[in-house]
Amino acid sequence: MKTEYRQRLPHIQPVGAAFFVTFRLYGSLPKNSFQPLKVRYDKKFNELNVQPLNTHQRNLVIFTLRKQYLVEYDALLHKINTGPMHLSNSNIREILKQQLHRFDNELYTLICYCIMSNHVHFLIDTNTQLSEITNDNQIDMNYKPLDVIMKKIKGPSAWNSNKYLGTHGQFWERESFDMYIRNEKMLTNVISYILENPVKARMVEKWNDYSGNYLKIHS
Repeated sequence: MKTEYRQRLPHIQPVGAAFFVTFRLYGSLPKNSFQPLKVRYDKKFNELNVQPLNTHQRNLVIFTLRKQYLVEYDALLHKINTGPMHLSNSNIREILKQQLHRFDNELYTLICYCIMSNHVHFLIDTNTQLSEITNDNQIDMNYKPLDVIMKKIKGPSAWNSNKYLGTHGQFWERESFDMYIRNEKMLTNVISYILENPVKARMVEKWNDYSGNYLKIHS
């Protein structure tokens, strides 16, 4: 089972891990605001290829760089007040919600999400898939990694959103940015970070007043 892949930036995806994921609408960041950030971090990641690091050290450096990158990337998204804001439309938001919940308890446990006007944060636990897998061969055949999950979420939600809007073409940016959850403390911090997005943006006073927020409540 492949646990690392590369698009613009390297991703580390341990089997059965929980993941914090951010993705955004196509064209939601002007190139002149996003390009300097991308170039800076591309350089840092490329430098890893010439450093004498073992797998554990390399993965730790990638994790740290991705964490720094995501914080800066998210800050850019919150500053933007131009470009597509389709997710502020309650009907478009509902289309995405249905797709996020569609695979809950099947491909992942959907822990929480926040749908902002031009981007989305969500937190899932893919350990759900391992409950009926008893050996490594079954993992290779049956486990759906995060990149596959993202296609299942973004593809149908893009198609249905375009249909509703009467538009066509690319709806989401192809790249999604993810970090795997390393421990319980990080899990708690990420949940708070996600749900507090609309509060920080001064859209609501309490996170649960925002219709784009969701947190799974265990009975």
